[in-house]
Amino acid sequence: MNKLDGKYALITGASQGLGRQLAIAFAREGAAAISLVARGGEQLTEVKERIFEVGPAVRVVAIVADLTHPEEIERAIATTLSAFDGRLDVLVNNASSIGPSPMPFLLDYPLEDFRNVLNTNLIAPFLLIKKALPAMIEQGGSIINVTSDAGITGYPGWGAYGISKFAIEGMSQTWAAELEDSGVRVNWVDPGDMNTAMHRAAEPDADPIQWADPAEVTDVFLYLASDQSQHVQGQRFQAQEDNWGRNVIEIAA
Repeated sequence: MNKLDGKYALITGASQGLGRQLAIAFAREGAAAISLVARGGEQLTEVKERIFEVGPAVRVVAIVADLTHPEEIERAIATTLSAFDGRLDVLVNNASSIGPSPMPFLLDYPLEDFRNVLNTNLIAPFLLIKKALPAMIEQGGSIINVTSDAGITGYPGWGAYGISKFAIEGMSQTWAAELEDSGVRVNWVDPGDMNTAMHRAAEPDADPIQWADPAEVTDVFLYLASDQSQHVQGQRFQAQEDNWGRNVIEIAA
């Protein structure tokens, strides 16, 4: 318990799925303040109430924002830092869009949908990191980007989503290299197949019972958000692999 004692965190896509579970897990592990960013206001209110059940003393900010718009990103960061007295220790870029469902092949992919997916999955994390960095560099911190196996293998029909995750992988590596001596670490996590609304939309004919509950994959995120991972920079983690902890030991060695 209390792996995140006193930490100030911002989590995007926090209204449901993995983002919701991360917010609850962060509160349970002692985070002092959590900024929840998502498009669904009612869902954010429910997450906020759930956080208070597990961490009554947590300072919570719920921000309804569409991260496809740069001005909304500006507002989300400004609101967070104002509420947090200018401090931010952890940024989790979790918000993601799957695009049209069922997902079309690239030949048939509507241009506007392609742009919207890239704006959510790639441009938004890029801008969030840029805007959050000044506050994080003062005391050091952790940036965690959410990727996918669709970001290392081009699957037919995964279109803009897969391409955006390929880009997240490369962008994460570049940020990590450029921030190597800054005190801000950048790592990325593939949470694996999860039973979420987005995954069900992506594969409507699949049986979601075979996929993990998002609550089962939070451990690696807690580790990367905590001071235990201060030595970890520029690493890719697979949350559902049994040996991710052993990989951490190898990195430390």
